Amino acid sequence: MQTKLILESESFEILGACFEVYREKGCGFVETVYQECMEIELGLRGVPFVPQKPLVLEYKGTPLRTKFQPDFVCYDKIVVELKAVSELAEEHRAQVLNYLKATRLPLGLLVNFGHYPKAQIERIVSGRGRYNHGE
Repeated sequence: MQTKLILESESFEILGACFEVYREKGCGFVETVYQECMEIELGLRGVPFVPQKPLVLEYKGTPLRTKFQPDFVCYDKIVVELKAVSELAEEHRAQVLNYLKATRLPLGLLVNFGHYPKAQIERIVSGRGRYNHGE
């Protein structure tokens, strides 16, 4: 029995943008370069997104002064976190899981443009773990 992916068509649009940016730029740039390229590519594809949207954290019901900013929130449903490192680490996954928990959004995409020979992409479903995607 095959399981349908959560937010499948939306996440595939975002993944297409990631693959295109990697195809054009490859690895070796800093994260801010990929951030800007992704803004352009998501716009070209008509993907609704907000870059680095400051989100409020709470502690026991009290809003914190400290805000956090995922790289993108797309479709008002998907957190997209970009990295430019040689390998993804558990702290990167934990960061996305914390974003999902804090926002109560259902899906995170962790995208590493620093990996060679292709981008590393992990789908992280709130409360369910992760799935890997390659180009």
